[in-house]
Amino acid sequence: MAMRYLDRLDHLVHRDPERRALRALAARVAELPARHTPEASLQVVADLARELTRARYAALAITDREDRTEGFVTSGLPPEALARLRTPPQGHGPLGSLREDGRPVRFDDVQEHAHAFGFPPHHPEMRALAGVAIWARGEVRGALYVTDRRDGRAFDAGDERVLTTLAAHASQIVEREWY
Repeated sequence: MAMRYLDRLDHLVHRDPERRALRALAARVAELPARHTPEASLQVVADLARELTRARYAALAITDREDRTEGFVTSGLPPEALARLRTPPQGHGPLGSLREDGRPVRFDDVQEHAHAFGFPPHHPEMRALAGVAIWARGEVRGALYVTDRRDGRAFDAGDERVLTTLAAHASQIVEREWY
């Protein structure tokens, strides 16, 4: 009887996106060395965002008070591809609204967005995008976003909840390290 209850409880935890994200985050953070850098913690967030949403790529940008990118980590992008990007994305185009008003965004095709103007040189091609703001002390101080699910499906509300949960952890890092 007790085993069936535990199996059911485990099933519920795995079905709930926020709990799944928190459980994965707790496991990964526990694996970090005692003296880890803020960037290492943010890398964990980006990696989990990509894995839990089944995305091809994930990125996490930290911005200053003038909305300039001052920290940037990616997941799924090979190091040589990242090195070819001259500067991290600055949040113009489809991500601009996210960084302006802090509301989550989901696009099936970013190129169809009214503010889309193409990708900078060496930027990986992408279509679908889901992103959430990283808030710190009442201000938008960055964004966590994923692109192109590997299974070809559109990002959904569950993916958005996973990103929001992970972004809350990133917000704590930003408040501790960038203020």
